Amino acid sequence: MASRSSSRRSAKHDKPESAGSLARFFVTLVLLTWGLRSFVVQPFNIPSGSMLPTLYIGDYLLVAKWPYGYSRYSFPFGLPSFAGRILGRAPKRGDVVVFKVPAEHADLIKRVIGVEGDTVALSDGRLILNGKPVSRTRLPEFEMPVSTNSPCKVVPPALPNTKITSGRGYCLYPAYLESLPGGPSYTVLDQVNHGPADDFGPVRVPAGHVFLMGDNRDDSLDSRFPQYDGGIGMVPSEDLMGRAFVTFWSTDGSASYANPWTWFTALRGERIGNGYSGGAK
Repeated sequence: MASRSSSRRSAKHDKPESAGSLARFFVTLVLLTWGLRSFVVQPFNIPSGSMLPTLYIGDYLLVAKWPYGYSRYSFPFGLPSFAGRILGRAPKRGDVVVFKVPAEHADLIKRVIGVEGDTVALSDGRLILNGKPVSRTRLPEFEMPVSTNSPCKVVPPALPNTKITSGRGYCLYPAYLESLPGGPSYTVLDQVNHGPADDFGPVRVPAGHVFLMGDNRDDSLDSRFPQYDGGIGMVPSEDLMGRAFVTFWSTDGSASYANPWTWFTALRGERIGNGYSGGAK
């Protein structure tokens, strides 16, 4: 009888202990996820073609959170909220950065072209940094594979230029290798002559700000455009969330959530592992 009573008491104590262990597990998991996303890496997906050819629509990236220190935008929902940056460090020219646009409650991604104190201008599409034209070399046309999420989108008055190779359609864009002074080289697209911001500035980047541009120059509302005109203007360094680190997934848009096998048929495996330290693409 004593043995049965002891067993019943043991079972009663096991139930709350198991519930408590499960609760501790989930709390620990939430805290670890919050810490990883806030201080180490955050996932980010590419919804537009403004950073072609460096980033494709449907790329999924890990964004490194530590390179520039931490602001309130480093944390989910902007909490805890505070002014300035902790362990703040300035970005470098050529960095590909994710930043917050508070007025739109949106996260965007562009390339750092000018840092505080730089003078930025464009003349006929040619970038001029601190009074000197940036090196730009014509490349073979960039061939973007046409897919469900990546149609052959062009900026008027440009007309679509396509080709078919081995049954696969490609959209062709004029491409150039741009090399920042003392910095990285990367590929930019220049679709039209005399585009809406091909002639710009010069402007001086104020303290605590950066000048950002998309690599798809004629299809990017960036620091060349003020916020009232749909652009982003000069971006406060406080709004930077992190630096693009590596692609961990990329899809051509043909996948269906209801058909798991299409997740893999839509995979652009050759894009996985791409880094964005500034090497030519």
